[in-house]
Amino acid sequence: MDRHPIVAGRFYDEQPERLHAVVDGYLSQAGERQEDPTLLAMVPHAGYVFSGAVCGRTLGAANLAPTVLLLGPNHTGRGERFALWPDGNWIIPGGALPVDTGLAGALLDADPAIKADTSAHTGEHSIEVVLPFLHRLNPETTIVPICISAPTLESLERVGKAIGRALDGFGAPVSIVVSSDMSHYIPSEDARKMDGMALEPMMTLEPAVLYDTVRSRHISMCGVLPMTTGLYAAKVLGATHAELMAYATSGEVSGDFAQVVGYAGVLVS
Repeated sequence: MDRHPIVAGRFYDEQPERLHAVVDGYLSQAGERQEDPTLLAMVPHAGYVFSGAVCGRTLGAANLAPTVLLLGPNHTGRGERFALWPDGNWIIPGGALPVDTGLAGALLDADPAIKADTSAHTGEHSIEVVLPFLHRLNPETTIVPICISAPTLESLERVGKAIGRALDGFGAPVSIVVSSDMSHYIPSEDARKMDGMALEPMMTLEPAVLYDTVRSRHISMCGVLPMTTGLYAAKVLGATHAELMAYATSGEVSGDFAQVVGYAGVLVS
C-alpha cells in the first residue's frame, strides 16, 4: 500500500523543482558531514519556512545509512501505539521512498507491541515532512516508518531496546531519524529555557531523564515518545556522543516572539 502526501502545498512546495531547490538550499547550510555513522538524528517537522533550516543543517551534516527507521509522534490519536507502515512506497512530489520490507519484518518480530498499521499514518504529517530531505540526500533511501503514541516509559524502554537489538542484528546499517518539534506556543524566552531542559538529557543520552523532564516540567515537545524510544535503541547500538546541531524558534521568521514553536536538530553517534 502506497502512502500519498497530505501536507504538500502547505508545509512544503508541491511542485517538485521548487521543492528540490528549497530543500537543497537548506541542506547547503550544513557544515561538513560527520565522519562517524549517525545512529540517530532528531529533526523538526513544521512548515519549511519555519523549521527547514534546522532540519537541513542537521541532516546535511549527518552520516546516514541508506536505510532509515523513522520514528514520529501521533498527533491524530488513531491506530496502534507502535504503528509500523509495512510495505509499499511513501510518495513525495517528484519521487518516492520505498519501505524496506525486510527491516519492517524484523521490527514486527522484535516486540509484540509493534504492529503493522497504516491508520496511524494516513493523517499524520510528522514523518512525511522529513522525507524530501532524505530523498535529496540519497534518492535510493529505503525507510520504515513507525508512529508512536505509547504513554508509559516502561513500554518505550522495552520497545526501544527491542528495536536496537533488531537493528543490530539486521545485517545492514540502519540510521534512526526521529521527527519532533519542541515547545509549542509560549514566549520565546520561555521556549528556549524549557527546550534547554529537554535537550540536556539528550546530550547525555539519558532517555528516562528526557521523558521524566518533559513530563514533570510540562514541556510541550510533541516527539518525546519517539525520541525516548529512539535513544534507548541508539544506546543498544553503542551510542556514546550527542551533539546539538541547530536550534531556532518560529519567532525568528514570523517576528512574533510571544507565541513561538521551538525547533532543534540533534545528531547521535
